[in-house]
Amino acid sequence: MRRITIWLLSTVAALVLLFSYRTSTMGAGGGTSAIASGSDGPAGSGSSWTGTDDGSGSSSGGGTSSGGSGTSSGSGTATGSVAQTRWGPVQVKITVSNGKITDVTAARVPDGNHRDQEINDYAVPILRQEALAAQDARIDTVSGATVTSDGYRESLQSAIDAAHLK
Repeated sequence: MRRITIWLLSTVAALVLLFSYRTSTMGAGGGTSAIASGSDGPAGSGSSWTGTDDGSGSSSGGGTSSGGSGTSSGSGTATGSVAQTRWGPVQVKITVSNGKITDVTAARVPDGNHRDQEINDYAVPILRQEALAAQDARIDTVSGATVTSDGYRESLQSAIDAAHLK
């Protein structure tokens, strides 16, 4: 009888410990992340362009240029659409000057837990440098940040499209 009591108590204690364990991907508040709900418009909102066109490229109305590339030589900023990844939203903002990407900023990245922040602190500067060097969304995936890299590329392409580049 004594063995059964000890076995039963140890089993209950083990189950309580097992079900109270919080994983690192759950974040501080449990299973949901506050960042995923967004505060600047509906999720998946489209891209936007704020800037000027000096007239040497095509307008946003889709005019034709001699090369047919539809590029713009204007200056301004373009915000890519929000790319929903399994770890959270990713959104990129580009600054364009004379038809070239001069700056890339990650407006939103997953930050639901400490591991996300570590990954983004490592990956986002690399992705930024790749985008500036390539002047395009065809950039390499950062090892260990595949999901964030995919979302970054998707939002970057949306921003490039909004700016009418390449």
